[in-house]
Amino acid sequence: MSASLSQYNRRTLLQRIGMGLPALGLSTLLHSEAAASPQKEPHFQPKAKHVVHLFMNGGPSQVDTFDPKPELNKWHGKDIGNLNLRTERRTGAPMKSPFSFNRYGESGIPVSELFKNTAKHIDDMAIIRSMFAKVPNHEPSLMLMNCGDTQLPRPSVGSWVTYGLGSENDNLPGFLAMCPGGYPIVSTRNWRSSFLPGSYQGTYLDTKNTTLDKLLENIRSTATGTERQSSQLELLTSLNRQHEKAHPHDPRLESRIKSFEMAYRMQLESAEAFDLSRETQYTLDMYGDTIIGRQLLLTRRLIERGVRFIQAWSGAGQPWDNHSGLESGHRELAQQWDTPIAALMTDLKQRGLFDDTLILWGGEFGRTPVAEKPALNGRDHNHYGFSVWLAGGGIKGGTIHGQTDDFGFRAVDSPTSVHDLHATLLHLLGLDHKQLTYRFAGRDFRLTDVHGDIINQILA
Repeated sequence: MSASLSQYNRRTLLQRIGMGLPALGLSTLLHSEAAASPQKEPHFQPKAKHVVHLFMNGGPSQVDTFDPKPELNKWHGKDIGNLNLRTERRTGAPMKSPFSFNRYGESGIPVSELFKNTAKHIDDMAIIRSMFAKVPNHEPSLMLMNCGDTQLPRPSVGSWVTYGLGSENDNLPGFLAMCPGGYPIVSTRNWRSSFLPGSYQGTYLDTKNTTLDKLLENIRSTATGTERQSSQLELLTSLNRQHEKAHPHDPRLESRIKSFEMAYRMQLESAEAFDLSRETQYTLDMYGDTIIGRQLLLTRRLIERGVRFIQAWSGAGQPWDNHSGLESGHRELAQQWDTPIAALMTDLKQRGLFDDTLILWGGEFGRTPVAEKPALNGRDHNHYGFSVWLAGGGIKGGTIHGQTDDFGFRAVDSPTSVHDLHATLLHLLGLDHKQLTYRFAGRDFRLTDVHGDIINQILA
């Protein structure tokens, strides 16, 4: 470096020059440990190229959505004797579902009235009714569903996927997490990269906002224009290359360069990708002018532009956590999601993207079939048995996998772990969950740790 620059250490210099660039991705710049990768080859031919994870955070009730239990009608409000259907709180008698179920499609699978529009696509969906988690608490269950471990800091599913496959679009992040109004429980840990390179961490979008500058914080520089930013990037790259000569084999350098470059390029690409006004009125009406409607329309636009992994959350906190007032709470939440989900599936089909896109719906756990005291109009957390569904790339539609007991409390047929779900997701993307590893702290880590079996029964 020249004498005029010697008064600054390298990091300070990067920070000061970078003030003219958008701040997006600067945490990655200063903390990542390896370079972002271009698109990579899968282990074998994939059935899907993209993932959309519709996250119903808080825990939707399986017996009120996709796992009807007529026995609850018979035992509603009655003493069930020695049957232990409790989790972490005191519960009362069985509580029947306040919602009706109807059969849909050629498969005739029953679905709650809450998701009557989504149910029109039931012949493309595989419902897993026998999911189970490890503990009935939000924090560890969110970590398990998103990162494969209830306690230890581990990379998220989206980080593993982008690490394994890279990104299809150099101008947009490979992994996006959209949550309107703030963060879910445990915040950004849901989409962290942990010990994977920082370039694989999810980029957060607050989809409550509609303008680009608020949707993507710091996407535009307030200090300078694009031409000057381009010159700054050239200078930063030159300085980094000089530093590389003095410190060879430091994998962090390329990632720092790529982070600045991504922030710069996103100013151009994102302006078009996030502009919903470019859609036809027909499409806008199909999704609906709501937060979730706009969120899922944006999801389609980003899938269309090569974003690899998208999480769409219900909202800040834990919206589906209806310990009381379940009937009104679940009805309101389902009304927000039902039409946009159906629109997303229809839209993907019309654009030839459905077969390349794997859709996963569900929460971190389910809810008890018994009412929670004292209100007796809501349900407690239940990790012993709950439902998720998948659709799209590689999924055998019109399928039910596993079942819970007569009350919908515990998985009794084909119990399916979160590790099994993760193994199957990776498989559909052409990744062997046993081979997708990263060496850290002297051992090879993987998303599924030492667990996980592919759910072959739901594969096309």
